[in-house]
Amino acid sequence: MQTTSSLNRNGKKLITDVLSHQPTQAIPWVPFSGVQVGKLKNYHADTVLKDGEKLLECLLEANRLYAPDGQPVVFDLQIEAEILGCDLLWVHNSPPTVVNHPLQSNPAIPVKLPSTDDGRIPMILDVMQKMKAAVGEHTALYGLITGPFTLAAHLRGTDIFMDMIDQPDYVVELLDFAGRFGQEMAQHYINAGMDVIAVVDPMISQISPRHFKRFMSEPFTHLFEFIRSQGVFSAFFVCGDATKNIDVMCQTKPDCIAVDENINMVEAQSITQKYNITLQGNIPLTSKMLLGRQEDNMQYVIELIDSLEHSNLIISPGCDMPYDTPVENVIAVAEAIRNTEQTRLILENYQAQDIDLSSVVLPDYGNLVKPLIEVFTLDSSACAACSYMLAAAERAALTLDGAVDMIEYKITRAENIARLMKMEVKNLPAILINGELKFSSLIPTQKELLETIQIYLAPIQ
Repeated sequence: MQTTSSLNRNGKKLITDVLSHQPTQAIPWVPFSGVQVGKLKNYHADTVLKDGEKLLECLLEANRLYAPDGQPVVFDLQIEAEILGCDLLWVHNSPPTVVNHPLQSNPAIPVKLPSTDDGRIPMILDVMQKMKAAVGEHTALYGLITGPFTLAAHLRGTDIFMDMIDQPDYVVELLDFAGRFGQEMAQHYINAGMDVIAVVDPMISQISPRHFKRFMSEPFTHLFEFIRSQGVFSAFFVCGDATKNIDVMCQTKPDCIAVDENINMVEAQSITQKYNITLQGNIPLTSKMLLGRQEDNMQYVIELIDSLEHSNLIISPGCDMPYDTPVENVIAVAEAIRNTEQTRLILENYQAQDIDLSSVVLPDYGNLVKPLIEVFTLDSSACAACSYMLAAAERAALTLDGAVDMIEYKITRAENIARLMKMEVKNLPAILINGELKFSSLIPTQKELLETIQIYLAPIQ
């Protein structure tokens, strides 16, 4: 493969060509550096998501250091939820988390659509316009909106999964509203100069293809049709193990599908190429970008390049990079993409470090006083699907009033990655009970979860 240095390539044109499904001489690079840009200037995550001047300063620094072909302006899936009345929990090292769901107590579907004066939209539009003026000639700018299903879940909470069974017409109506809300957000971002609108919907991995066709096909198809009608490109961004839904996602006709480390890229590309859709991803966020070394990241990128067709391909982190991701790891990824053959030479004598599983001590599951619920997440404070999986477990534990123990393992810590590997958990988020995998990448309804827990309570009772 020919490589193109950052000195003589126009990243925006490269993104435009690959999303137009034209042949290119290089593979584009889009770092999903959301709150991680704050680390570049020693600002907290909550600061850069609220202060436009500091956000702009950090975005420009990321553009300088990472030389991206495409770059997101804001990565925060709570912007729309905040406008619609959800309260947020703000922390220093990740995007905020939705902590209440207005439609749980009052299921009446809102009618309000977002204006340019709502919430943090004025600040975001101002930063978008300034980024467009500063780097828009050579960098494709991404405006990220919350997908209809995740927005509906923010409003309704985990009740939405039971609604699909008990109130399907209500779900259709709620998703229609969320889709129209997304169109308005997309229009505001397009007016501010965004080249690509990424519809980010991590909750899609939590449903079956049958439910996708029943509830999601129409709102997503309409959303991508609208974005296309405005003369810009679209991306369908999903987190978790959405393997089963890649085909039905393609049928909604986005220009690109972006996936995380739960997805086998070779298998996904065999589907996306059938539909002539660009595939984007999927460098692991924690084991490589956060906790790995430069060589680990370079090796992963080289393996991607060697295993995939180079047409219709963008290389990116699997999702929003953790706040503490080392700058040198991001730069290493860019180097591997841009100077592939030189990177091969660097890696000739490199051998990845093995993770020591012998240090992991597992509970004595056969002799527990109470059933133990273990929830493995990427990071429930930053991943919507993970937060709702954790919420389901917490709600069940609360309902059972002390009859079970519960713990969360975030794989943002090396020891939890080792635990994940020792327990052979393949996909996240996941719920295990007494060491047995019960739910993986599918959030259970409260009825399903409680019935499963009862099986483990019965012998004790």
